[in-house]
Amino acid sequence: MNTRDLSLPASSADDAPTLADADDEAIGRHLGELIGFRRDLHANPELRYEEHRTAECVAQALRALGLAVDTGLGGTGVVATLRGRGPRAAAPDRAIALRADMDALPVAEANGFAHASQVPGRMHACGHDGHTAMLLGGARLLAERPDFDGTVHFIFQPAEEGGAGARAMIDDGLFRRFPVQAAFALHNWPPLPAGRMAVRVGPIMASANRFEIRVTGRGAHAAQPHTGIDPIPVACAIVTQLQLLVSRSADPLDSAVLTVGQIESGTVENIIPSLAVIKGTCRTLRPETLQMLVDGLHRIATHVAAAHLASAEVIIRPGYPCTVNHPAEARFMADVMAEMVGESHIDRDVTPAMTAEDFGYMLEAVPGAYGFIGNGPNGAPGPNLHSPHYDFNDDVLGLGARFWARMVRRWFAREAG
Repeated sequence: MNTRDLSLPASSADDAPTLADADDEAIGRHLGELIGFRRDLHANPELRYEEHRTAECVAQALRALGLAVDTGLGGTGVVATLRGRGPRAAAPDRAIALRADMDALPVAEANGFAHASQVPGRMHACGHDGHTAMLLGGARLLAERPDFDGTVHFIFQPAEEGGAGARAMIDDGLFRRFPVQAAFALHNWPPLPAGRMAVRVGPIMASANRFEIRVTGRGAHAAQPHTGIDPIPVACAIVTQLQLLVSRSADPLDSAVLTVGQIESGTVENIIPSLAVIKGTCRTLRPETLQMLVDGLHRIATHVAAAHLASAEVIIRPGYPCTVNHPAEARFMADVMAEMVGESHIDRDVTPAMTAEDFGYMLEAVPGAYGFIGNGPNGAPGPNLHSPHYDFNDDVLGLGARFWARMVRRWFAREAG
């Protein structure tokens, strides 16, 4: 991990909710436009790798700011580049990346407001519409006042929701074409009230791997079970034993989740099938714990099946890696958060989430950090991510845009000496 000292000079800010600067005044002129843009995206959601309209809207907005724009990375990804006015702004070692995700989810929206999804069965239930609008707001503030000595690459990524869009952009040459010192991302967090922010050093989101266990027996008539090998009770026995992997094999101070979410078997009530399929997910914050779960899946499935004269095949489908914040960059992000909302309104060591995020691929490629911005309305938690009742809190847009602009200015001011 990167351990460089990226600490900021002491700030003169008190513990007030905001720290005024020129960006605070500027964002007020653009907030209505940002809200309109965000709500338009919300009303017109697009699933992973289908973000054609979204990407075009983003690219047009960036070009209108005078930024150099590249499209099509990783399928539908967009990268915009802004160079500051400083004498060393073009130096290849003076660049950072800010990333937002753009895709929606296959969820039927239950909200009735005017900007609710117009596409049946699809909605922005994770706030990627807000992430995109916040980063566009930050780009606008920086384009209007590019008083920093470096280069910023604004990454608008497709397919975060299960499509590994970050990896697709990297494989498509993202960091070869746009080399950076560090990369940063924000995710709205409904458990946090608006006006609060959070980050931590180390793992902040879990790895996610899917598994499938195919239990094979021998079909028979339901009235003659002794003539077959029923895979259904075998599958049930396997599911029961899998629970011991977390409760008895994982360190109680470690974090691990193993969930069976689907069991499929049979066609009709009077036939014993020959196959039962178990599907689930396992999530950890450490690769050693993940390996323990994977080894346990194979061991339990094959041996329990064999004890019942059946057989079991275990298929592991690797998913996103852990999102692991680099120490120096995470502390830098926390310092900027403190400047924005006050020290008492940030959590510098937030509890990791067992959800997964493909920004982890970017943090494997370059140093950086991933943080949370509160989304809960009226000082309380809001509807959960992926809920059909979720909506991004527009009160957060201005703070997010100003945060991105502040981070860029502080990063390159720190490097100016």
